[in-house]
Amino acid sequence: MADRELPAPSRSAAAVAVCASADLADGGDGVRFDLLQELGKRRSRAVGFVVRFQGRVRGYLNECRHVPSELDWQAGRFFDRDGLYLICATHGAMYRPGDGFCIQGPCAGQSLVALTVEERDGQVYWIPDSRFSPVEPSTP
Repeated sequence: MADRELPAPSRSAAAVAVCASADLADGGDGVRFDLLQELGKRRSRAVGFVVRFQGRVRGYLNECRHVPSELDWQAGRFFDRDGLYLICATHGAMYRPGDGFCIQGPCAGQSLVALTVEERDGQVYWIPDSRFSPVEPSTP
């Protein structure tokens, strides 16, 4: 995604609803969501995602550590066929879903950028921080 000057987001640390808890099956499809990545004085549009693994929700920036390409081979398809590893559709890099650590591929030893997420009251929320902020809705 191209870097460009974007309007400053509101600076509340309010949780952002991503999806219903029921939308995430263990080792199944994930849910993508848009965010802004803070790059010094600039912001760049980016994509985050959430998945469920071993009963827990995990969130990551949707970007391979080898080169900046999205992981999912189809929208929301992050896991290998066995539902055990997150896999980069471009390079085949394999990441452990629990901590985002790359165990195989051109970026072995590196980790996905983790996003803070929480699950409560039947919903999955992303918690923005100094690195990432919500995309503000456009006004007509």
